[in-house]
Amino acid sequence: MEYIDTISEHTGFFVSRLPFPLELGGELPEVTVAYRTWGTLSAKRDNIVLICHALTGSADADEWWSGMFGEGRAFDPSRDFIICSNVLGSCYGTTGPLSRNPRTGRHYGPDFPSVTIRDMVRLQKLLLDALGIQELRMVVGASLGGMQVLEWGALYPEMVGGLVPMGASGRHSAWCIAQSEAQRQAIMADGDWSDGWYDPASQPARGLAAARMMAMCSYRSFGNFQDRFARQRKDDGDLFEVESYLHYQGRKLVSRFDANTYITLTKAMDRHDLGWGRGDYAAVLEKFTMPVAVLSIVSDVLYPKEEQEELARLIPGAAIEYMHEPYGHDAFLISTDTVSRVVSEFSKQVAGSMPAA
Repeated sequence: MEYIDTISEHTGFFVSRLPFPLELGGELPEVTVAYRTWGTLSAKRDNIVLICHALTGSADADEWWSGMFGEGRAFDPSRDFIICSNVLGSCYGTTGPLSRNPRTGRHYGPDFPSVTIRDMVRLQKLLLDALGIQELRMVVGASLGGMQVLEWGALYPEMVGGLVPMGASGRHSAWCIAQSEAQRQAIMADGDWSDGWYDPASQPARGLAAARMMAMCSYRSFGNFQDRFARQRKDDGDLFEVESYLHYQGRKLVSRFDANTYITLTKAMDRHDLGWGRGDYAAVLEKFTMPVAVLSIVSDVLYPKEEQEELARLIPGAAIEYMHEPYGHDAFLISTDTVSRVVSEFSKQVAGSMPAA
């Protein structure tokens, strides 16, 4: 039971046979990282952009963020060398619950150890070391990806030219933790759950589908749902259009994702706190020295603009840009013209401020 059939044929795999220690204790006996690259590395090796994906994303950023790629766009392969890796704990090729534990020969499943955002970033750093990359012009990501972006600034400030966190906070709020826990409980309450596993061939996988439906209600906004669906019903009159939409989104995720992975990654997001183990939260952010452009989605009900404003206020010299599109949290995936413009302008700023090689 593996989802690697969704991985692009262009995906590369980095394998480390050395134990990988985890922040909360224990270790993984070995790790595999699925990753993609686009473009050509410059002679000065100063054109590297790292993309960090969100909760159910993969290394195939040119698919789920296609509007950001192309000539004159935020990620221009004729100009940039772009990297995106699948995060630790996911199900698209990087070590996670669907992987086999080499010590037992069995899938980790629900026994996969607890991981953190810092573990994800440390594994990305291990990949970059293997690729001989010592400097990143820019790290970009939204939601879970934005949390990774901020951890890059805290863990490896000497390596990063600039950061663009979008629709994210420096520590997960009680509001977000509550959303995640409700979704996890929906998964665990599912009667289709057996021995800690979902069988993707068994339909319907109600818990994971329900978790996705709940999440979609926080990824969009009141206005977006009202404008798009209102009280319209399907042609047969049985379902409201919005119900049908949520059912579709649930089925779609079940066909491509894993329940244990969903639990692993949402728990990692809940643990996200830049101040944890480092001291005062504000003091940690005040140590950021690289340029930072914070992108805030005004209609986001999951990560409200006050959280991005706090980041911009506490990080020295940070700029904040607002997206006023009505789509809610998912605006970073939908309004790519706006997002691409912000990232492109910031990229030029960072490129102009980086010292000559």
